Amino acid sequence: MRDRANDSNTPCNLGVRETIIKARIISPLSGTELNLSTPAFSQIQFELAASRRSQWPQGSHAEIAFAGRSNVGKSSAINAITGRQNLARTSKTPGRTQQIVFFRLAEGRYLVDLPGYGYAKAPINLRRHWETFITDYLYNRPSLRALCIPMDIRHPLTSLDRTMLACCRDVGLHAHVLLTKADKFKRGRATTVYREVCRDLANEPAATAQLFSARSGIGVDEARETVSGFLSGTEPPGPQ
Repeated sequence: MRDRANDSNTPCNLGVRETIIKARIISPLSGTELNLSTPAFSQIQFELAASRRSQWPQGSHAEIAFAGRSNVGKSSAINAITGRQNLARTSKTPGRTQQIVFFRLAEGRYLVDLPGYGYAKAPINLRRHWETFITDYLYNRPSLRALCIPMDIRHPLTSLDRTMLACCRDVGLHAHVLLTKADKFKRGRATTVYREVCRDLANEPAATAQLFSARSGIGVDEARETVSGFLSGTEPPGPQ
């Protein structure tokens, strides 16, 4: 994990954060490496939905969180990667989810579903709640190893997506972009967008990207392997 003191001065503007940020210390985990093949995910369990920091699980060894704009396919991505069709549920009203959902894996590891952001019709007080709540989690969860950011391949790298990348840069988190709904484009067009995003991410200190489609299965195995690497302490190389 990168030393935050060497990070860019570009601030994360999701919301107010604490002045003192806990250091992220990465240490080898005990036990064997977690196998995140589909059969292993058959044991993943819903742990809790937290609406405040005091409810976050204690004793977490490693976590990977998913954060994305509303309607980009975040829940579908989580379900495809875990092989569990109804694990992460989509709210009937986009942008209304206000809780951080923790799913427990083996050996004190967690997969975390953060509230969707960027829903224009959400009340301003709710949007501010998201900002503060998500920022609090990103800056004050030492066990967080990486952030997966699903982005609709038709509209990648929006201003809010870039804000999330700035958060990762500021905290020292690896960001892994899932270009969701890749099946909406023909292969050549999808590859072109992927390369454009990779060129943009080359300016980030720790960011990667891949094509992904929960519907067609594009990139699901790759994403599963990447998640496994993050949770076991191995970060993938940057985009080429």
